[in-house]
Amino acid sequence: MLKLAVLVSGGGTNLQAILDAIDSGAITNAKVEVVISNNPGAYALTRAKNHGVKGVCISPRQYRDREAFHEALLGELRASQADLVVLAGFLVAIPPSIVEAYPNRIVNIHPSLIPSFCGVGYYGLKVHEGALQRGVKVTGATVHFVDTGTDTGPIILQKAVEVKEGDTPEILQRRVMEQAEWVILPQAIDLIANDKITVKDGKVWIRA
Repeated sequence: MLKLAVLVSGGGTNLQAILDAIDSGAITNAKVEVVISNNPGAYALTRAKNHGVKGVCISPRQYRDREAFHEALLGELRASQADLVVLAGFLVAIPPSIVEAYPNRIVNIHPSLIPSFCGVGYYGLKVHEGALQRGVKVTGATVHFVDTGTDTGPIILQKAVEVKEGDTPEILQRRVMEQAEWVILPQAIDLIANDKITVKDGKVWIRA
């Protein structure tokens, strides 16, 4: 049974997609062990509580410096005995110390087709604003392993979403979540939980 630690900063819609997929059997051999947020007001913590899952707030403001915050976050991950760390809208950069502690065991969902509209500065609505400003016809979402770069780790799954005339960043964000993020994040977790993924030479290989 793969133990998940889900890190979230806000509402937790991707967390809900994971919980729902576990309940429905779309994700097998996995369970959410803990939900961690840097934001004490995150609705994701309420979602966790409502589902009987441990929720923890670890905010940088609680610690003297960033290093102490990182140590506390790593300590909570280790205490949970998590096998896989899932970044589901976590707006805090993961430090090398945590990446190195969980090599190819941290996954992130990014709301674009990497390598487009990713990297430093591209998060939340900024991703969709960038896509609309560039005039792309297709966008989407990407699940990837996390390395020490920003959105540079091996890609696990991607799903395309049509950009429509009249889209605003908010409308596009919602479509990408519904049609891509909530679909491929559970799929990726299920693949990992059932040992169907191998990382070789910086690329992900999926077994049928």
